[in-house]
Amino acid sequence: MNIQSSPGKKLFVLDTNVLMHDPASIFRFKEHDLFIPMIVLEELDHAKKGLTELARNVRQVSRFLDELICDANQQTINDGLPLSSIKHGPKAETTDGGRLYFQTSAMTALLPESMPGTLADNSILRIVLALTKELPDTTVILVSKDINMRIKAATLELLAEDYHNDQTLDDIDLLYSGAMVLEKDFWTVHGTKMESWQEKNRTFYKLEDPIVTEWYPNQYLYIEDETNFEAIVRSCDGQIAVLELAKDYRAKHNNVWGITAKNREQNFALNVLLDPNIDFVTLLGTAGTGKTLLALAAGLTLTLENKAYQEIIMTRETVPVGEDIGFLPGTEEEKMAPWMGALIDNLELLGSNAEHGEWEQSATSNIIMNRVKIRSLNFMRGRTFLNRYLIIDEAQNLTSKQMKTLITRAGPGTKIICIGNLSQIDTPYLTATTSGLTYVVDRFKTWPHGAHITLRRGERSRLADYASDIL
Repeated sequence: MNIQSSPGKKLFVLDTNVLMHDPASIFRFKEHDLFIPMIVLEELDHAKKGLTELARNVRQVSRFLDELICDANQQTINDGLPLSSIKHGPKAETTDGGRLYFQTSAMTALLPESMPGTLADNSILRIVLALTKELPDTTVILVSKDINMRIKAATLELLAEDYHNDQTLDDIDLLYSGAMVLEKDFWTVHGTKMESWQEKNRTFYKLEDPIVTEWYPNQYLYIEDETNFEAIVRSCDGQIAVLELAKDYRAKHNNVWGITAKNREQNFALNVLLDPNIDFVTLLGTAGTGKTLLALAAGLTLTLENKAYQEIIMTRETVPVGEDIGFLPGTEEEKMAPWMGALIDNLELLGSNAEHGEWEQSATSNIIMNRVKIRSLNFMRGRTFLNRYLIIDEAQNLTSKQMKTLITRAGPGTKIICIGNLSQIDTPYLTATTSGLTYVVDRFKTWPHGAHITLRRGERSRLADYASDIL
């Protein structure tokens, strides 16, 4: 190993979980050098078998490393492999400065005898400690998704960081909310160059003002005064924007499959869910804010009444909250049934009607269930959904790669609804800032056929509202 040591230079030592989490992570460190210990390669080898997403990631890492090393001899391996030499990696992330080093000799450093932990973790810490002593002019940093590993490194006075490249935002509070409150004197200050007109019973406003540059397509604008002004940004072009007055779904005569909006955010959600020009909708909110109910009510209206879609497909990531219940018998739909309690509960509510008798309610439920399909995420790869209304529940548990796999399944005439709660993430190594749901909210906010809204008020019950606040 011939690592060039120089003041100000950085050498990142990658933990196994970083490569498992993002196969292209070796291309994400710009001009800095990388070091992969031999124990990491052994752990990757043990995890390569299977059909899970983790195993696929490990195999992709192996392909990248194989392409780097295929034409190398012992001398070039010792001198470091230039990451820019790979042909099939993400070129946008590849630079000319970074080199990849493998551990080619035994490296030992004494750890405290009482240091607990697995053999693999301690082996990596020994290597980081040895590199720190061998390269005094180089900043050696351990990169790991394992919090306990970083804590152990800190106790040894070693530099350790989380893998930040998969973070969409530095702070989840910066996430786009989909709505903006306007000042009460908004029209007085900014309405000097404003036009209004009606078209097909819809009211539009054309506004020219510098404030427009802060808006996004399909953003929800409202004024908190007696006018109850609520509008949707239909287009933004420089300092010119076109607004459409939002339809009020809080009125009973505008109910959606018997459901009316309970608050401002729910009203906007129904506006975009029922809009044929919007193909992708994300709904964020805590438990009881009505995410699933609104998505299903709009889906039933569009599918059964308006005939806009052939059927509703609902899927979700099967991550258990507690102990896993093990293998389940039956068909794909029967296996997914225990995970779809929220769907069944909401369909029972939507299928019930106090004005109808028991026979009519039973017939309605049968019609609804014939048009609602439950599908597993495991069988989504390679499929194309045509004229479908696709609901992805618990989307906060998906990675950005899984989210891309699902959204790219959409064929002509398909609408995708992603719903989730970023405070209830059950997938290991995912946080609110690295969740695939956060990723798509941020990436789709400028697309004219996408919309997002964060539901803030719980409408389940006073008990649920109090529990959300106090517990």
